[in-house]
Amino acid sequence: MTQNKISEQWPALPYSEWRDTFKTLHMWTQIIGKIRLALTPLVNHWWNSTLYVTPKGLTTSTMYYKDLLLKIDFDFKSHNLIINTSEDSSKTIQLKSRSVADFYQETISALKDLDISLNIWTTPVEVEERIPFEKDYAHATYDPEYAHKFWIILAHSSKVFEEFRSKFIGKASPVHFFWGAFDLAVTRFSGRTAPVHPGVPYCAHFVMAEAYSHEVSSCGFWPGGDLVDGPIYYSYTYPEPPDFKEFNIQPSGGFYDLNMREFILPYDAVRNADSPEKMLMDFLQSTYIAAATTAKWDRSKLER
Repeated sequence: MTQNKISEQWPALPYSEWRDTFKTLHMWTQIIGKIRLALTPLVNHWWNSTLYVTPKGLTTSTMYYKDLLLKIDFDFKSHNLIINTSEDSSKTIQLKSRSVADFYQETISALKDLDISLNIWTTPVEVEERIPFEKDYAHATYDPEYAHKFWIILAHSSKVFEEFRSKFIGKASPVHFFWGAFDLAVTRFSGRTAPVHPGVPYCAHFVMAEAYSHEVSSCGFWPGGDLVDGPIYYSYTYPEPPDFKEFNIQPSGGFYDLNMREFILPYDAVRNADSPEKMLMDFLQSTYIAAATTAKWDRSKLER
């Protein structure tokens, strides 16, 4: 696999083969995401906390500490975490098999060396194993090949998500990476307020209330986990109309999962398609139409 450009192929990413790397990398992104959360003002739906796909991995984008500007990047090609500041100072931390505790301590030390001192809440969110970062020696695996494959999928997916987002003139989120659930997402809004969200396990109620304060149609990529044994694309709406799940969507491989309460398209169906980008776009567009139609959105004012 070339490390210099995006592979022409959409790589396989079986959850069972990179589970340990996934869980370690999930915690590493939570550490960096919580740093971003600490250094940015609140933006509606917690958009200030997310990471973004780059030509090499994931980034916080620009953050602010006193009079200093900084950003932190995961580079899944050279396999480094890179901290850069507006004072032309930088720190590099190698991405390799090491515990979450060691990664956390080295990251905080690197920030202190750059005269950046901050405190973050070190308990992970949206996961069952809530080991504080500084005590987590259970997750300590990093396979660079699978980290790079994961980035390739994010890169391919973000291209399609950006095109999908461009077709909407109503309020829409950026294409961004949520480190809590470890998924790449883009969300459209009807413009109407929503009932208070009932909440999800392992996440503060006020977080979900802010995230779902308004009606949404949201879609994204998730590499899998306990609920789904393998990577998927998903699409859901909140609040969900009674007939949403019965809507006819495309492609034929997409289906409504009663446990997750989302439409799902297996990633493997996309990667093996004659035109992966077209199949993915069909899924995104048809599930949005399902949401907008059954929830009676004013599509004439929201779409190009």
